[in-house]
Amino acid sequence: MQEKLQKILHYLNSKGVRYADIRYEEHLQQEIFVENGILKTLTNGFNCGTGVKVLFENGWGFAATDERGESTLEKIADRALEIAQSSNKRAKKGVKLAQEPAHRDSFKSPYQKDPFEISESEKIEILKNATLKAKEVEGVVRSTGSMLFRKINKVFLSTEGSEIEQQIIISGAGITAQAVSEGGFQTRSYPASFGGDHSTRGWEFIEEMKLIEHAPKIAKEVTELVKASEIEPGEYDIIISGNQLALQVHESCGHPIELDRVMGSELSFAGGSFLTLDKLNNLKYGSEHVTITADATIPGGLGSFGYDDEGVEAQRSYIVKDGLFVGYLMNRQTAAELGLRSNGAARADSWSHLPIIRMTNINLLPGKYTLDELISGIEYGFLLDTNKSWSIDDLRLNFQFATEIAYEIKGGKLTGKIFKNPVYFDITPKFWDKCDGVANQELWHVWGVPNCGKGQPMQVMYVGHGTSPARFRGVKVGVKR
Repeated sequence: MQEKLQKILHYLNSKGVRYADIRYEEHLQQEIFVENGILKTLTNGFNCGTGVKVLFENGWGFAATDERGESTLEKIADRALEIAQSSNKRAKKGVKLAQEPAHRDSFKSPYQKDPFEISESEKIEILKNATLKAKEVEGVVRSTGSMLFRKINKVFLSTEGSEIEQQIIISGAGITAQAVSEGGFQTRSYPASFGGDHSTRGWEFIEEMKLIEHAPKIAKEVTELVKASEIEPGEYDIIISGNQLALQVHESCGHPIELDRVMGSELSFAGGSFLTLDKLNNLKYGSEHVTITADATIPGGLGSFGYDDEGVEAQRSYIVKDGLFVGYLMNRQTAAELGLRSNGAARADSWSHLPIIRMTNINLLPGKYTLDELISGIEYGFLLDTNKSWSIDDLRLNFQFATEIAYEIKGGKLTGKIFKNPVYFDITPKFWDKCDGVANQELWHVWGVPNCGKGQPMQVMYVGHGTSPARFRGVKVGVKR
């Protein structure tokens, strides 16, 4: 296959293109869903294809096919070139690409056990047992469990001389328990909501979750939650758990640092950004406790890889350093406009889509505190855990997040009392400026988000967020109806 791809690049070079690359990808996937001990869904899929991207003068073109014949590949190369030539006629400014050396390399995400070599029956049995364990608890009306697995093989070649092969394994799982009262459903999830946690690791990642062992805990908690009171609205000192803080980072930092949103070329799905170019190295994004990185090199991070889909090597770069906003997520074209090297954020969710700027692992770096130390610093407040819903404006400034549960803190200790339907509100830089402590490395974890949507046509990407619990002062907290 690689020889065929190389021939297409030689063919495009003969047509006078400035630049071209070609990606061949194979995607193997499996998803399992169990409800109350009963298998509801088991899907297996495979697809493969080739995408060709061309720059002719100042116009881009892209075309893709799921056929592998040499004549078909040549046709899509011609189609991509035709689109690039047409785009060039409408181009309003010159296109520059940030320099990137040619890479001849291979990369495999590390794993111990290939999840596709584990039997379907073993996977289903774990989910059945976990959901039945939760359902055994009196008051639980529904329990669900899911698993997701992906194996992605990629070949990337470019006219600049890069030849890169990659294999990425993805594994994820989660369970929920639900109870109902006159006020409606309550849900508790483990290890996180909306499908649980995901990683570029193997079956060992699922084993480490111990889903069956954790099922009774979330089941007991949800039955207590339906009887719980709601928080009296007001301003409180709060601690936000790691899994909830991951989504906070995703929405209020990850999306606004995408440079295509900043420059106005990508505005779908609450697009736009308050982090305009004049704010780079000037805006106080948060307190001195807030340092955020973009890091695609973390072993196991769902946003980790060897090279992005422009052939740029995976990197670690600062986004916020000691509270100061210092960096964006970039592709080669937007990086060139700032006179910088791309930090490797151009990614496509399949061979059939054009790469766009996407998050890698966007991480709030750990601080120095234990969780007990964070709690001890609050006279009265709450620990908020596990996302329930969210809303944020199209500049990523005004937001609200609802969590599944709030744990009361009084006199520097957890009281054991819980509250339902908590919501917290704020404005992004003001909120991060209220951070006065982040938990240490021992509590730091890279949470996987497998369903980040962006673009038209929409692409669903795998991203990660390293977080540990953090404390915030004087945050508005209310109730979600």
